[in-house]
Amino acid sequence: MSSASILRAALRASDARSELAEITALLSDADWARLRDDWLVWARADQLPPESDWTTWLVLGGRGAGKTRAGAEWVKGLALGRPPFAAAPAGRIALVGETLADVRDVMIEGVSGLLRIHRKAERPSWRPSLRRLEWPNGAVAQVFSSEDPESLRGPQFEAAWADEVAKWRHAEAVWDMLQFGLRLGDRPRQVATTTPRPVPLLKRLIADPGTAVTRASTGANAFNLAPRFLDAIVGRYQGTRLGRQELDGELIEDREDALWRREEIERLRIERAPVLKRIVVAVDPPASSGAKADACGIVAAGRDENGMAYVLADQSFRSGRPTDWAARAIGLYHALEADALVAEVNQGGDMVAAVVREVDASVPVRPVRATRGKWLRAEPVAALYAQGRVRHAGTFPALEDELCDFGPEGLAGGRSPDRLDALVWALTVLMLESRGRPKVRHV
Repeated sequence: MSSASILRAALRASDARSELAEITALLSDADWARLRDDWLVWARADQLPPESDWTTWLVLGGRGAGKTRAGAEWVKGLALGRPPFAAAPAGRIALVGETLADVRDVMIEGVSGLLRIHRKAERPSWRPSLRRLEWPNGAVAQVFSSEDPESLRGPQFEAAWADEVAKWRHAEAVWDMLQFGLRLGDRPRQVATTTPRPVPLLKRLIADPGTAVTRASTGANAFNLAPRFLDAIVGRYQGTRLGRQELDGELIEDREDALWRREEIERLRIERAPVLKRIVVAVDPPASSGAKADACGIVAAGRDENGMAYVLADQSFRSGRPTDWAARAIGLYHALEADALVAEVNQGGDMVAAVVREVDASVPVRPVRATRGKWLRAEPVAALYAQGRVRHAGTFPALEDELCDFGPEGLAGGRSPDRLDALVWALTVLMLESRGRPKVRHV
C-alpha cells in the first residue's frame, strides 16, 4: 500500500479532530492542500454517486448531513471532467433552487457551495447579472428558480443539480420543464438534494426505477458540526416526527384513513411522566415462534391521579422463543415497578400465563381476550388521544409509525400491528374498563 493510500485510510478512520490534527501535521503544505481538495478522501459513501445505472441521484438527508457538499462536488466533478463523476467535462449544467437567492446563498456562495470547494486555478467565475457560473475550461452552469417554471423552457443541458426539491413552490411544473431541457451529451443526468417531506414530487422520484437514492442523518456528519448544535437540537428533537424528518432524513407521512394523527401525538408529548397511580405492561404474544414469527408487542403505560394516561415504553421485538418475550416483558415490569402484566390469551390460552410463571412466578398476569376486531378495539383508544387524554413520555418511532399507518384494513404493508395491539390492551385496561365494558367520553 502506498503512503498516500495509508494516509487516506487514516484520515477516513479518524473520528476525532485531535487525531486529524496529528495526521495532517505530518504533511507538507502542498500535500495538505492537495488532500484537502480531494473529495474522494473525505466523502462518505452516501455522498458519492451510486454505481448503478441511474438518471436521477436523489440525496435525502437531515439538516447539516452534507447534502449540499455532495451536490456541489458532483457538479464540480462534471464541470472539470473528473472520474468517477465524468470522463470528460460537461459543457452546460443547470442549477435549480427554491429561489434565486437560495441558489446564490447556498449552492454557489455557501460554506459548501461551488465557489468554496474549488481550488483557485479551477474556480468558476460567478456572474450574478447573467445568472451564470463560468469555468476556465468553458463549462457553464445556469441558475434557475422553482418560482419560475417558464425560465426553463428553451435552455438545454447535460446535467442538473436541483436543491431542496421538497420545498419547491411549483415542484411538478419545474421538474417537468427541467426534464425537457436535459437533452445534451451521451448520458444526461441530474442530482436532487433535499430534506424529505411527503410531497408528490418526492414520492414520484423515489418510485421511479431510474432513481438511485442515498440517505444520511445529521449525526452522520457530526465531525463537521458544532457539538452544541448536536447536544441542543439533536437531543431535543431526536425521535419526534420533526426530528425524524429534519435530522434523520426520513420521509414521514400519515395515512388519510388512519385512526391516529402524528400532530396529536406530538402536541401532547412530554419528556417524562409524573408520579403515576397505576402502571401496566401489556403483551401481545406472537401466534407462532421461530424466525418467521410476528413480533411480540410489549408496551408499558400508566395513569396518574387525574386520569391522564402516559405511554412509558415500547420494548416490542421479534422473538424466537416464548421464554424470550416473557423475560423481556417481566424485566420491564420490574424496572417500572408495574402493578400487572396484561397479556392477550386468544392465541396461547393458558400457555401465556404458564410461560410467565416459568420465568417469574411472582408476576401477576391479567389475561385479556379479544372478542372484537382490531379496528373496533382500537377506536376508543384512538378517541382518548383525540381528547388529549394520552401522552407519550418520550419518543417511540416504531410504535408511532404503526399507529399512524393503521387503517380499516390494518397496516398498509399487511404486517401484524403487534406494537399497536399491546398499546391498545394497556390503555384499555387503564382507561376504558368499567365492569368489563369500554367507556369513553366522545367529543
